Amino acid sequence: MVPAVIGAFFLLALLGMPLALSLGLASVGGLWVGDLSLSVLPQRMMHAVNSFPLMAIPFFMLAGELMIRGGIMERLIEFANSIVGRVRGGLAHVTVLSSMGLSSVSGAAVADASALSATLVPAMRRSYDVGYGSAVVAASSNLGPIIPPSAAMIVYALMAGSSVSVGALFMAGVVPGLIMTVAMMITCTVLAKLRGYSLTGEAFSLREVARQTKRSFIVFMMPVIVIGGIVGGVFTATEGAAIAVVYAALIGFFVTRRLSLADLPPALFRAAITASIVGALIAFASALTFLFTVELVPMRLASAIQAFTADPTVFLLLVMAMLLVVGMFLESNAAYIMLVPLFAPIALEYGLDPIYFGFLFVLNLVVAMLTPPVGVLLFVVGGVSRLSIGEMVRNVWPFILVQYAVLALCFFFPPIVTTLPRLLGY
Repeated sequence: MVPAVIGAFFLLALLGMPLALSLGLASVGGLWVGDLSLSVLPQRMMHAVNSFPLMAIPFFMLAGELMIRGGIMERLIEFANSIVGRVRGGLAHVTVLSSMGLSSVSGAAVADASALSATLVPAMRRSYDVGYGSAVVAASSNLGPIIPPSAAMIVYALMAGSSVSVGALFMAGVVPGLIMTVAMMITCTVLAKLRGYSLTGEAFSLREVARQTKRSFIVFMMPVIVIGGIVGGVFTATEGAAIAVVYAALIGFFVTRRLSLADLPPALFRAAITASIVGALIAFASALTFLFTVELVPMRLASAIQAFTADPTVFLLLVMAMLLVVGMFLESNAAYIMLVPLFAPIALEYGLDPIYFGFLFVLNLVVAMLTPPVGVLLFVVGGVSRLSIGEMVRNVWPFILVQYAVLALCFFFPPIVTTLPRLLGY
């Protein structure tokens, strides 16, 4: 039954049906073939989405929307420009740093890509070729799911159960996120020199840096309060996300004064769309997970893998290689929902640190958002800049290599991932 269900899912997805509906119809078929009651489907769906941690996703999405509409994003860009705007490839560096700042609130690569594309692609078009500028935006958007908060890590923790906490995964992403930021800025510098891009922006001035720091200080306090409160146990990830929404709204209304009541309905609408897509995937995939459990798929898979190798490093390499391929063809949220319940328990049996395994799992699928043919960031940024996927790939491949190099670094040196969470008591 399981091979038929998986085959039906991929067939429906290849025919162009939305992934959530593909999962749902494949699950219905599996229940019918397995002579199981169809009443299981609504029960499992409701149980899956009736989750307090899952509520953090729409709140973080809404906080990101309010940052963009409230002029907060512009302050981050101006601050970054005051520091690195005059170096070689300065606008690209500004994009990377701005994405890092936006990532500390939004937690989603697609949201970051949409915001940065509309704001920075037109500016970079005037100084660089549009393909390079679009590639920088797409690549830097991947900081969203790595630097906390992260919607991807919330979904992973939800699907992995009690083996790993959201806060632990958040902290695991801090050091790798900073490493990836520096690595991409180095890449931007090298590419700018190779392509002969001229200097842009105003000359560096400590007075201007101090002025922009003062203007942006209240913005910088948002991730400090939100992430610090979550890690310190003051409030949960969901409560922290709600606080981020209130904080962003207060800044937008009373500090930048760029946010109006008319901005709230479209911000709520966009946040609701993103959250509903994730919720639908989780709801429909829960029935598929139930079928896997009934058919003892996790136990059989664990036995097969353990019979193949007893080495946890080999197991981890196999999983990473599989995710590299899966990420090219399957949307990342669907991959978390389908694969985490299968592999997270097996990783525990191999004695792998659940924080280490979980972060590598997330990072692998995050990088896959840049890889064709289903690299969602390529479609988002390419749509704004009116570039074909082929042209996007030709420009983004150096950044893909850099991000996979960071993944390899985390793989071979686990303390990069685990030290900070352990210091904080996770």
